[in-house]
Amino acid sequence: MIASIVAELGPWNWMLLGFILLCLEIFAPGVFLLWIGIAALIVGSASLLLWDVAFWSWQVQVLVFLVLALASAYIGKKIVRDREDPSDQPLLNRRGAQMIGRTATLTEPIKEGRGRIKLGDTMWRVSGPDLPVGTQVRVTAAADTDLELVVEPV
Repeated sequence: MIASIVAELGPWNWMLLGFILLCLEIFAPGVFLLWIGIAALIVGSASLLLWDVAFWSWQVQVLVFLVLALASAYIGKKIVRDREDPSDQPLLNRRGAQMIGRTATLTEPIKEGRGRIKLGDTMWRVSGPDLPVGTQVRVTAAADTDLELVVEPV
């Protein structure tokens, strides 16, 4: 049944696949199916022109589709990346990095490199040289996980 549908549609198979992929991109946006759908539409257009040519077999069509899908996804990624605007708040979701430069008082001593400070309404784990409670410290860095701050005495 599927073979007969494919044979009846001929070059329109690629057009149908392209439109299905473009519709899927609308319902599940991610800007990835768009480029594959465009590749399918290009192969469909080429199939309309080359359908009766001997070398334009289904294997060649699939290879052309794969090459075009990869190329269009690569070009699409470059286009999207170049159009991204820099954020006016680059540290918005990086709370630890927002704390760099602030000063606080140790609420727990730093022993064996670990302690706690209170900044705003949040208690932060800190690392740094061993210091007693009440010492003024300055945040110099945020750890990779953004859950621990690195401090030094003021």
